[in-house]
Amino acid sequence: MLNEAFHIAVPTAFFEDESINIQGTVDHIRDLYKQGVKSVLVCGSTGEQHSINLNEKMELVNRLVVEKDLIDNMEIIFGVSSIRQKDAEELAKHICNTNISGILLGYSPYILPTQAEALVYTKAIINHCHKPTILYNNPNRTGFDLSLENIVQLSNMELVVGIKEAGKKEKVELLRKEIQRNDFHYYAGGEMELEEKVALGFDRLSSIAGNISPKEMSEWFYKIVSRQEITKQERLRIDNILLHVYQGSPLLNIKKSINEKGIPIGICRSPIGNK
Repeated sequence: MLNEAFHIAVPTAFFEDESINIQGTVDHIRDLYKQGVKSVLVCGSTGEQHSINLNEKMELVNRLVVEKDLIDNMEIIFGVSSIRQKDAEELAKHICNTNISGILLGYSPYILPTQAEALVYTKAIINHCHKPTILYNNPNRTGFDLSLENIVQLSNMELVVGIKEAGKKEKVELLRKEIQRNDFHYYAGGEMELEEKVALGFDRLSSIAGNISPKEMSEWFYKIVSRQEITKQERLRIDNILLHVYQGSPLLNIKKSINEKGIPIGICRSPIGNK
């Protein structure tokens, strides 16, 4: 299963013509690994997943699995979602036969499946992939809100190890009362309102700011969940990092910082970055 409570949701690198830059993506992951990062989420967050087509996702998976030092020493989680269920199933089948550690299973944007349809979609992908699965509920982005009842039902599947809940954070309190598994986890998506979320029951972090400050974000998160005191100096440093990342477009800010380090993470696909 997935053991790391802290992972970094990495952006995807693109060239100036907006074609995918797989080498740049791997270079950034390798830089995080050298800094001690133990887990990354690829193609699963930062708002880019649905701009990446199935062939590009397949190419990215294929490259990751030949990076032996990374795939053998990190928990690499891969985002699986598509407007078309068949595309998501094809990607799941492809990941099944690799050393990818697990998947983040998101929901189709815009089309608004029913709760029953979403349940079928979820089970089909999990059954094709056979990997530890984090459900990803992000109604603000997709327009679809996975119901409490469906989350509880899916938690009965052994491979479903948690949920990344980006909707109403109070839902986690209700889920903790309904789900009895000690090995089911609740992932916060990004650092905003993190201390409040941990107080409500979130126990893992899918970090955004960790792309540029992995050590600081990791230490801060573990202090929050273990209820250690955070000094005034530490809080000031964290506030400055979060201001740098979240003022304006986080994705643009992160890519600017990564590029400035000499790692070719490149641009965002428009309309992100339009001026």
